[in-house]
Amino acid sequence: METSITGLSLDFILHPGMSIKEKLEENNMKQEELAERTGFSAKHVSEVINGKKGISPKFAKALEYVFGVKFTFWLNLQAIYDKEIIEYQERNNIDKKEIEITKRIEPILEYAILLGLIDQYNNPTEEVIVARNLCKTNNLLNIEKLLITKVAYRTAKNVQVDEYVLYAWQRVCELLSEKETIEDIYDSKKLQNQLESIKQLMFEENPMIMIQKLKKIFKKCGIIFELVKNFQGAPVQGFIENKNNKMILCMTIRQSYADIFWFTLFHEIGHILNEHVKENKLDYYIENTKAEEMADNFAKEYLINGDKYKEYINKKDFSLESIKAFSKENKIKEFILIGRLQKDNLLPYNKYTDLKTRYKWKES
Repeated sequence: METSITGLSLDFILHPGMSIKEKLEENNMKQEELAERTGFSAKHVSEVINGKKGISPKFAKALEYVFGVKFTFWLNLQAIYDKEIIEYQERNNIDKKEIEITKRIEPILEYAILLGLIDQYNNPTEEVIVARNLCKTNNLLNIEKLLITKVAYRTAKNVQVDEYVLYAWQRVCELLSEKETIEDIYDSKKLQNQLESIKQLMFEENPMIMIQKLKKIFKKCGIIFELVKNFQGAPVQGFIENKNNKMILCMTIRQSYADIFWFTLFHEIGHILNEHVKENKLDYYIENTKAEEMADNFAKEYLINGDKYKEYINKKDFSLESIKAFSKENKIKEFILIGRLQKDNLLPYNKYTDLKTRYKWKES
């Protein structure tokens, strides 16, 4: 008896030939007589009954005439058998390395289940199959070849990237976007016209309401916007993909500081408006590329006008009063200016911490 790694014996998968054998016994009929009645050779009938051949549509129709059982019944038996054999082979063709990979991406699988994107699993074998479905590959080892191009990432510096986690995270982003219905195709002019409306949402006190409003604005521009949980091994802050003229933009909840969130958001918008997504590349900002510099400059300039910022820092007055006055005049939250000053090493990171807003994100 051959047993699978899930404990299921191959002997429990019954070939439809067994049902033919039962019908022969019920009708007190020999295989030779069945061959004569169906017009098939005795050898063919024997091979089907003994599980060496399948039931073809033509043979199924012949069986209908002989036994009075619809040919669809016989075809369904064959289809069920074929499916069970494929599933058995699939479950027994799982490499130990695939099981190791599922352990690495297990937190993402659990998150995807929570979001209703994939099915529950009950054992390591089922977990591999669910992971294959999530990653759209018949072997998780193929991910090494799949994680190329067509996406733009913004990652944190000096951190390790797990390509399997990164790819699974990307698939969660794609599946989330597929759940969204959107009629308009991406329109760069609409996005440009909505930039100020997007920027002013930094004044929304409730971050989850802010996200819902962002989604509505982006949707008008033909962009599907999602907030996605971050995972160790996938230190990305943003994900962009152009799919059938509909843009996908995902942000992670990795950074709770509001100034970093807004800078990253406009950085990704900069990539979209500068059509960097068309370059079909992985975009790690650990790399000092021209595209990254352009996206950074766009975010800096749109959040705070460069000339006004230069004029402000030249005064060298970084008091709380001056920060509040500048922020009010330029219609930004104080945390934007404070974050910029800290980034430029003009203000200590422990200064004005009460104004450094931290968002509390919901993970689902």
